[in-house]
Amino acid sequence: MGNFYTDNEDIQFLFRHLDLAAVAALQEEGFKYAGRFDTAPTDAKEAIANYDLVLRSMGQLSAEYIAPRSERVDHEGNTLHEDGTVSYAGGIAESLNALAKADVMGFTLPHRFGGLNFPSLIYSMAIEMVSRADASLMNIFGLQGIAETINFFADEQIKHRYLHDFASGKVTGAMVLTEPDAGSDLQACKLRAFQNEDGQWYLHGVKRFITNGCGEVLLVLARSEPDRSGGLGLSLFVCDRGPTVRVRRLEDKLGIHGSPTCELFFDNTPCQIIGERQRGLVTYVMSLMNGARIGIAGQSMGLAEAACRVARDYAASRQQFGMPIEKLPAVRDMLIRMKMDIEAGRALLYETSWVVDHEVGLSKIADSSDNQAKAKEAKQQLKTIKRLAGMLTPMSKYFCSEMCNRVTYDSIQVLGGSGYMRDYACERYARDARITTIYEGTSQLQVVAAVRGVCGGACEKYLADLASRPYADSVKDLLDMLAEGGRTLLKCAAFAKEQGVDYMDLYGRQLVDIAIALINGYLFCGQASSKVDMQVAVAGNGDPNAPKTIPMTRRKEAVARRYVTRNASLIKSLAEEILSGDRSTFKEYEALVGPVPELT
Repeated sequence: MGNFYTDNEDIQFLFRHLDLAAVAALQEEGFKYAGRFDTAPTDAKEAIANYDLVLRSMGQLSAEYIAPRSERVDHEGNTLHEDGTVSYAGGIAESLNALAKADVMGFTLPHRFGGLNFPSLIYSMAIEMVSRADASLMNIFGLQGIAETINFFADEQIKHRYLHDFASGKVTGAMVLTEPDAGSDLQACKLRAFQNEDGQWYLHGVKRFITNGCGEVLLVLARSEPDRSGGLGLSLFVCDRGPTVRVRRLEDKLGIHGSPTCELFFDNTPCQIIGERQRGLVTYVMSLMNGARIGIAGQSMGLAEAACRVARDYAASRQQFGMPIEKLPAVRDMLIRMKMDIEAGRALLYETSWVVDHEVGLSKIADSSDNQAKAKEAKQQLKTIKRLAGMLTPMSKYFCSEMCNRVTYDSIQVLGGSGYMRDYACERYARDARITTIYEGTSQLQVVAAVRGVCGGACEKYLADLASRPYADSVKDLLDMLAEGGRTLLKCAAFAKEQGVDYMDLYGRQLVDIAIALINGYLFCGQASSKVDMQVAVAGNGDPNAPKTIPMTRRKEAVARRYVTRNASLIKSLAEEILSGDRSTFKEYEALVGPVPELT
C-alpha cells in the first residue's frame, strides 16, 4: 500500500527531530481544551500521536486515491456553464469529498468549530503530500487560510456562520484580491464596496485570476473609502457565491488544470465586513497572504519530490552505454543536487512553519488577560519572532518555488526525450511548477520583502541564535565556514545599505541567496547533530557485504558537508557582485536592453 508520509524518510526524520512538543503546547494553549472537545489532546504526547496518525492517513489517501486521479484531472480540467457556475474535474470533486470524509478540511481551525486545531508545521507536511499527489488539488485544500482569516479577524456571528461548514468540507473558499489593472499592486484595487441607507454592504466590479473563484465563500478586497487612494482605502469583506456573483471566464492555463482560475463579476453583491474598515490590505490580507505563501512553498515541495522520484527511478533503470545512466557523473551530480535542494527547501519551510506557529501562539498569550506577567513576556518575545517570521516566510516561498522549477526542469533532462513526452508525469510537474514563482507574490517581490530582514538586523540575530545551538563535534569545521560566511553577509548588507534602497533591492537576490545558504547550512548541521535514532536505506554498489542502512545523522552529515563546502565558494562569488558597486542596471538600461520591439 502506497503512503506519501511513511515512504518519505526525510519527513519522518524531521517529524522526530523538530520540537513538536513546544508547538503543540502553544497551539493547544496549555491543553486547556482537553475534555471539552473530542479532538483536543490532554498533553504533548497525545497531540504528537494525533499528528502522526492524521499524517499517515493523509499520506495513504494522497498515494492511493488522489495521485491515481491526477493525470485524468490534468486532461479534463474544469467546465464553465452558461449560467456562470463551474464544475470541477471529476477527480478533484472525488478527492475533495474524500478529504472531507477524512475530517481534514478544518486542519488548522479551532476545536470549537469542528477543526483539528493542528499547527502550521503539520499543515505544511500535509500540503506537501497532497501536492505530490496533485498540485492542483492543493490549491483548493490549501485555501484553508481563508477560514483562518475569518477566525482571526471576523466577529462571532460571521465565524459561526461559516467556520463549521469549512471544517466539515461543505464549502470551499477563494481569496478574491487581484484585478485586471491591479495584479501585484493590490493598493490599486478598484472594486467598489458601498453601503445602503440601512448599513448593508454591497460589492460591485471585476476581479481576475482568482483561484477557486467558484468557491462557496469569497473573501474580497474592495475599496470602501472612495475618496481615499492606496491601501488605507481598502477593507476586507466576506460574501456567499450567489446569483449576483458570476464567473465570466475560466483562464486557459499552462498547468494546474484541476484548479479553476476565474474572472468574477460582482453585481451589487451583498456582503459583510471583516474586522475594521480600512485595515483590509495592511492587516488582514497581508496575514492571509503570508499563510498562502507558506502553502505555495509546501506545494513546491510536493511537486519537486514527485519529479525527483521519477528521475531517480528512470536513472537507475535506463541503460545506455552498457550501464544505468545514474553511473554517469553528470547525471549523478544532477540527481544529488535535486535531492539536496529538496531537503534544503524542506528544512527551511519546516523551520519557517515552526516559527510562525510560535508567533501565533505567543500572540494568543499576549492578548490574554488571565496572566499579566506571561502576557508581558510574550509581547517582548513577539517583537523578535514577528520580524523573524516576516523574513523567513518570503524566503521560503522564494527558495522553494525557484527550487521546484529547477528540479522539475532537471527531471525532464534526466529522462531526455522521454521526459518531454506525456508518457511520464515529469512534463506535467514542470507545467504545474511554473506558476509557483508567480502567484501569491512573484519571486522578485519575495526577495524585496526578505532583503529587508537580511539588511535590517533580523537575519544577523537569527544566525547568531543558530550558531549558539549545540552541535556535534563532527561538524565543527562546517560551523567555522558558516561563521565566515556570516561575516561576509554582514559586510555585504552594510555596503548595500550605504548605497541606498535602490541598490539594496538591485542586489536583493544575491543578499537573500547568501542568507538562505547560511540558514540552511546551520539547519543541516543541526540535523547531523540530532538525537533521533533512525536508520535509512542506502543505494547498493554491487557489494553484497556493503551496509544496507546507515544512521540518518550520518547521512545528514554528508549532506551538510557537501552543502556547506560547495556554497562557500558561491557565497564569495555573490559577495563580489554585491560589493562591486555596479549600477549599470540604472545607468545603462536603455543602451543594454534596447528599444521596445514592435510585436507583429
